[in-house]
Amino acid sequence: MLSATPRTALGRSKERGRRDRQALYDVLDAGLICHLGVVASGAPMVVPTGYGRIGDTLYVHGSTGARSLRAAAGAEVCVTVTHLDGIVLARSVFHHSVNYRSAMVYGTARVVDDPDEHVAALRALSEQLAPGQWDAVRPPTRKELAATTVLALSLAEASVKVRQGPPSDDEEDYALPVWAGVLPVETAFGAPEPDPALPPGTPVPEHIAGRKMALYQ
Repeated sequence: MLSATPRTALGRSKERGRRDRQALYDVLDAGLICHLGVVASGAPMVVPTGYGRIGDTLYVHGSTGARSLRAAAGAEVCVTVTHLDGIVLARSVFHHSVNYRSAMVYGTARVVDDPDEHVAALRALSEQLAPGQWDAVRPPTRKELAATTVLALSLAEASVKVRQGPPSDDEEDYALPVWAGVLPVETAFGAPEPDPALPPGTPVPEHIAGRKMALYQ
């Protein structure tokens, strides 16, 4: 079960909350980009970035010179992942909404110093964006690893909210002659676009050509 802390307790729309830890994994594993929230130089900063998960640990990475990562190291941070699944069109403006899946994780970001964990985290980050790519390309050099900061965040304190389904209108509005329903939003990959510098005839690897976005149900 997910944690129940003052920061993860839902104040509104509690019925949308999910307490099963698998629901957290489902939201995280289906995503490509997270948003890292941190206070840098006394001001809030929210940075979109790639991420990866190994068990109950979330990893983000970037340049050793990145201001957001320097500020986050050893500090309290908040990471969110959101999927927009549909625009909910109601009979009144007040009841318009969206169908979504979202996860919010709180904790203290830890700098990954262990070399094996550092590489494993980078592999997880790569596989999150492009499964199979890590084994198909050149691995990072020692210099490249030294230039890359990896932060780890425990998933011990997290919350998940999900809204699915049609609009919820006021009872008296159901008689209005207004169309209501859901406009689905889908994320899909297009055809691979080869680097112009590739030798002619270089085939697209199967792990890229066959990539499909699995939508959470």
